[in-house]
Amino acid sequence: MFILVKKKYNKIFLYWLISLILLLILMIVIGGLTRLTDSGLSITKWDLFKGILWPKDINEWQYFFSLYKEIPQFKFINPNMTLYEFKIIYFWEWFHRILGRVIGLFFLIPFIFFFYKKAFSTEYSIKFFFIFLLIMFQGLVGWYMVQSGLINDVTVSHYRLALHLFIAFIILSSLVWILFNYYYALNKKFFTMNKDNLLLKLLILLIFSQIIFGAFVSGLDAGKIYQTWPLMNDSYFPNDIIIKTIYDLFNFDQRSLVQFFHRNIAYFICFIIIFLGFEIYKKKLKNLYKAYSYLLIFVLFQMTLGILTLITNLNIYVASLHQISSIFLTIASLNLYHHSIN
Repeated sequence: MFILVKKKYNKIFLYWLISLILLLILMIVIGGLTRLTDSGLSITKWDLFKGILWPKDINEWQYFFSLYKEIPQFKFINPNMTLYEFKIIYFWEWFHRILGRVIGLFFLIPFIFFFYKKAFSTEYSIKFFFIFLLIMFQGLVGWYMVQSGLINDVTVSHYRLALHLFIAFIILSSLVWILFNYYYALNKKFFTMNKDNLLLKLLILLIFSQIIFGAFVSGLDAGKIYQTWPLMNDSYFPNDIIIKTIYDLFNFDQRSLVQFFHRNIAYFICFIIIFLGFEIYKKKLKNLYKAYSYLLIFVLFQMTLGILTLITNLNIYVASLHQISSIFLTIASLNLYHHSIN
């Protein structure tokens, strides 16, 4: 039985933890929209304090617009952009950065309070401290990502984008895992399936790999090619991939190859989830039925949205829903795994 917090702090801790998770989900969604709207390079400077302020008049707007005009994205992609259009992309990047600051403060201030009151066990004080460090590191990675698109390229590095998204999911998953420990310990709910279920571990590994490839697809605009399903135009394997050596299979600068991997990892994920369902129902693990049902629903929803994203020519609303669904698919997989080992 875990003792995460002292009893008198149970309710406030729960509200704080759930609020943090919701803020992180919102952050990932806004980050996705920032990428989908090509807004990530609209603010070319990083200022911890002044960056909070929204431009107050036309002179400030012209100043920020002039900074944007200096980078390759404006010169080669958006040379005819108006100030009104710039304000739209500026909003998404500004909102994304503001939300990052809000999350940092919303994590730090209550954490200091709980730590001062000795509300946490030592073990969980250390865990929350490392999560906070990861949040701070995430901010640096975000700026590191933006810098990759300010000098020579018209977009950010898809590798840095993937790292940024991956860390966001690690932070979210860490907090979700703590929430599961806390909730099930409080409610004295325990389940058994297989103490060392390698298939579930493989599933979670594949989901995180898929998140990385999803970022590659987004960063390379790889969804703008081969907008057909189930085949990539007329073949299973794209015909424009150049493979001369085994190392070319890991050249993730090739858009066709990245999309191919993204599709096929999705198939593996679906297969494993279906296989897990047979295992759970064969062993009649009724306590796992609900957790498995959530996982099955979200993977089917996610697959459908992925296909629709392709065939609708990357409709921004569908693409955003596709990313949102990946969040809940990740949480559902962690939920089933948590059930299986407790």
